[in-house]
Amino acid sequence: MSSSNVETRNRILKASLTLLVRSEGKEVRMADIAKKAGVSRQALYLHFGTRADLLVATTHYLDDIKGSDSRLAASRAATNGIDRLDAFIEAWAGYIPEIYGVAKALLAMSDTDEAAEGAWKNRMSDMREGCEAAIEALKSDDALTADLSVDQATDILWTMLSVRNWEQLTRECGWSQEQFVETLKLSAHRIFVETGARN
Repeated sequence: MSSSNVETRNRILKASLTLLVRSEGKEVRMADIAKKAGVSRQALYLHFGTRADLLVATTHYLDDIKGSDSRLAASRAATNGIDRLDAFIEAWAGYIPEIYGVAKALLAMSDTDEAAEGAWKNRMSDMREGCEAAIEALKSDDALTADLSVDQATDILWTMLSVRNWEQLTRECGWSQEQFVETLKLSAHRIFVETGARN
């Protein structure tokens, strides 16, 4: 891809991200994104074949500019399951406030907008893989509680770390970010880690 194509693509993604954050859950149209990016609709469709493609790419663009990969480095480098679990919770829970605007927009649009729903599901599927890796690390250490399968534990951790739960506890209940993270880690130890393996 030429540098001008990369520049145009990034301009489109930046426009999409800006409009999603400002949308307050209202549909963000391709025409609006093209106008904001200063490109024709035809140029926009040359870069992104469908609106769903653009919304998925926008979530990945947000990850790139926020450095999501580097945030996960500690979790991926952890030498035991408990450390990996803690590092993943810290990374994702710490990331939620930074992506909250886009998350809220996509969630609000998801009820009536198939492309938004698909983009959000794609992003949450990626996050679920991180949850599964943390649970698998516990299992490899024989530290995962015998009461739960890997799939069950992954489902529970994925739910615990949802944006909706973060929103409920920090926005509605007034928890601090630190309280949210520390309580999640403590709860995760109690739910997922065999008693004898706990720190």
